[in-house]
Amino acid sequence: MSGIFDQATISQVQQANDIVDVISEHVSLRRKGKEMVGLCPFHDDHRPSLNVNAARQIFKCFACGAGGSVLTFVQMRENLTFPQAVERLAERAGIKLKTQDSKLKAAPEVDPNQLAKVNAWAAKYFQDNLYDQEKGKQARDYIAQRQITPQSAKAWQLGLALDSPDGLNKAANSKKIPTKLLEQAGLVTGQKQDKFLHRLMFPITDVTGRVIGFGGRTLTAEGAKYINSPTTALFDKSNCLYGLEQARHQIVSTGTAVVVEGYTDCIMAHQCGCTNVVATLGTSFTTGHGRVLRRYAKKVVLLFDSDAAGQEAANRALEVCLSQRIDIKLASVPEGKDPCDFLLANGKERFERLVAEAVDVFQFKWDRLLESFSSDETLAGRRLAIEEFLQTIATALQAGSLPAIDRGLIVNQLSKIIGLDSKEVNAELSKRIKRAAKTINYNLEKPKMQTIDYGQGLFAAAQREILEVLLNEPKLFELVKQKIIVDDFDVPILRQIAMILFETLSTDGFGKLTTGFNVPLEAVLAKAQTEELGRALAELAYAGEQKGNFKSRLIGAVEVLQRYQAQKKKHQLKTTKDQTEYLRLVSADAAKQNRHNLGMVQ
Repeated sequence: MSGIFDQATISQVQQANDIVDVISEHVSLRRKGKEMVGLCPFHDDHRPSLNVNAARQIFKCFACGAGGSVLTFVQMRENLTFPQAVERLAERAGIKLKTQDSKLKAAPEVDPNQLAKVNAWAAKYFQDNLYDQEKGKQARDYIAQRQITPQSAKAWQLGLALDSPDGLNKAANSKKIPTKLLEQAGLVTGQKQDKFLHRLMFPITDVTGRVIGFGGRTLTAEGAKYINSPTTALFDKSNCLYGLEQARHQIVSTGTAVVVEGYTDCIMAHQCGCTNVVATLGTSFTTGHGRVLRRYAKKVVLLFDSDAAGQEAANRALEVCLSQRIDIKLASVPEGKDPCDFLLANGKERFERLVAEAVDVFQFKWDRLLESFSSDETLAGRRLAIEEFLQTIATALQAGSLPAIDRGLIVNQLSKIIGLDSKEVNAELSKRIKRAAKTINYNLEKPKMQTIDYGQGLFAAAQREILEVLLNEPKLFELVKQKIIVDDFDVPILRQIAMILFETLSTDGFGKLTTGFNVPLEAVLAKAQTEELGRALAELAYAGEQKGNFKSRLIGAVEVLQRYQAQKKKHQLKTTKDQTEYLRLVSADAAKQNRHNLGMVQ
């Protein structure tokens, strides 16, 4: 298993990153028996399907099949190669890496680790601009005007993009940072011009603290008020929430996530002590945001501006949350203020009360319907209001978010307002439930895992059984190591695993021969450099653990495999004899024909 890093280095990195700690950065885990469980980030999970075993340092999703070591998880979660995952976790643990063979370090065209590093450099560059006595004065004045404290500005790494078309590009080139890498990070355009000009910069981090993108607020009257980084290998605004790194622990602790629209709204909430607040990067609330929050929060409170645009944004977000089966409520900032201004005027306690008094989604929709009826007496306007309300109820019913009793009460109330019989209202609802089901099923993120081919038949099953046992009871290798070899495994994936496992069980994991070494599962997983191998090892380890009865299963499987090999050898021998006899007859016929031809010549 040669590669960029030697096996001792890989094992050191793996052991320095506890799998529960790493996965907890991406998913809220809770204890269930001996394991931790949470919502799987690799498919659209609505009930905890992800199991994490701290003792064995392994994870497994029983819905989509994802599984493996902490290295496999980071590979899959951050779309990295195996060496990149080692680098990522080494950086997390503060381990300095030395490559085993620099020639093997062939990075792909876009390396997320490199993008994260250039983003970190850019964040520092923007901060230096902000705190430059002359260059940063206007931006610092704006920050002070918004009453963001110097401590908050530093904590959130606020910075300044200068009013220079290529200032960042030139600064990067002076540090030997390639322009191509800046383009891949979304910091420079194809014309080698800086993406952000004369803007207050808000670095956007993921839950692990890496800078993945930027938001920029203009400091002039020109251009869009806010712009974000374009989509990159690291950043997609429809799946990112500003402040999630800072808010994650409090969200898990309280079970509630408060969602606002703007960067300054989020910063001010944290500055005032409300630390379970995140922002949607100034964009609409998406299904991606819903999936992210569902991993951490039991309840989501939307706190959008009270103006018409804010209410419409909240209305759209409610539909998304209902379809995602998220417990959702809505709070509105009174007096036309945004959350930042409200916090400054009223403080933490009033803000928390506003969140606590958030309206249930169905109450909000009902009030919206009544308001539409009172303000718009046209037939078309009222019809649209009814359609919207019915669609919300249908979405909630399809997602299982509305009990049957509540449905009956809502239908009765609605029939009184619009003058339709409750049966007719129910019929309309049924139509929309079917449409909602089709829409949700169409948009549902399906598990992407391909089924692993473990072979067919008794002998393939015996090969799998041997590996399942040895992954759980490696000491039993002593009983069978003289009876079976890697070449006995003819199923490709099982042969790869047998090669890793037998090599590891025959040594101390680093090449030194040993006898009866009780190798932990994580030492084997450290050698699985593909997602498929990591997943297969996790599947076999879990399956073997559930079956138990290790010794007798191993002996029985070895006997089956030996019988299989004996049959193969017998068949090969017969085939060889048949081929020899065939060649003899062919030779005899040829000799006879030669003699006949010779007689004719004479």
